[in-house]
Amino acid sequence: MLAVRKWLLILPPFVWLLVFFGVPFAFVAKIAMSDSTLAMPPYLPVFDPSEGWSGLKALVGQLHFDNFRIVFDDDIYVVAYLNSIGIAFVATFLSLLFGYPIAYAIASAPQTWKPALIMAINLPFWTSFLIRIYAWIVLLSKEGVINHFLISVGVISEPLPMLNTTFAVYIGMVYAYIPLMIFPIYATLEKLDISIYEAARDLGCSRTGAFFRVTLPLSLPGIFGGCFLVFIPMTGEYVIPSLLGNTGVPMIGRILWDEFFINNDWPLASAISVLLLALLVIPIILYQFHRQRREEQQA
Repeated sequence: MLAVRKWLLILPPFVWLLVFFGVPFAFVAKIAMSDSTLAMPPYLPVFDPSEGWSGLKALVGQLHFDNFRIVFDDDIYVVAYLNSIGIAFVATFLSLLFGYPIAYAIASAPQTWKPALIMAINLPFWTSFLIRIYAWIVLLSKEGVINHFLISVGVISEPLPMLNTTFAVYIGMVYAYIPLMIFPIYATLEKLDISIYEAARDLGCSRTGAFFRVTLPLSLPGIFGGCFLVFIPMTGEYVIPSLLGNTGVPMIGRILWDEFFINNDWPLASAISVLLLALLVIPIILYQFHRQRREEQQA
């Protein structure tokens, strides 16, 4: 009976992943191994379900990986991957740098204040994502609020070129994704046993020493969770780099958009998507597997 309940508990998430991730990914992988053509849809399928089992057996001989080879052979795609990973890595670090103190402050606040502080983090994100990004255009442009303020107080004599730069992309990404960093860390800090921290203080640790020796190591699961939640969508981000970034710095999200909707090359775009997913998901799966084995050994 217990085993049946366990399966009933984990079955809905697996079905959800299968229907809304596994099946669409299978279609994308199928398109990635097709040929581009001037038609609608703009690719030649390598497998027709109406052919049945014979068509499925012939599928193995028809598969090719030419689109994947194009991705590796063309520098623009490699550079776009590297730019996306590099910018996402820096933005994730900045999100952690600013998000951890906020999560720590909320976890350390009196219980009556915590709902209001959590609401303050959530409240800006009840508005449209595009409206919030366009607001940063108003703030960062040469005629924007920030430049106008700096000139009026005499800090600068001419407007700073902040918009359409990597700096603007960092600001937009950190602003958009920092709640995904704050809440996993806050959830971990909220569960910590305060008596461990107090024991460290009683044994002679300063506040700083107790934080780095006790609080920070125990909050690592929340840090890793927040970093994964932030890094993955940042790598494939399209809207923020397109509105705030420099077109001279190609990112993989914009490359995907161009291949799908401008070049109309669905097989190549699908190959880029499959490689991006493999680049992000496989290391995470290996990390989770390693972590689970380590926890089993410690138990």
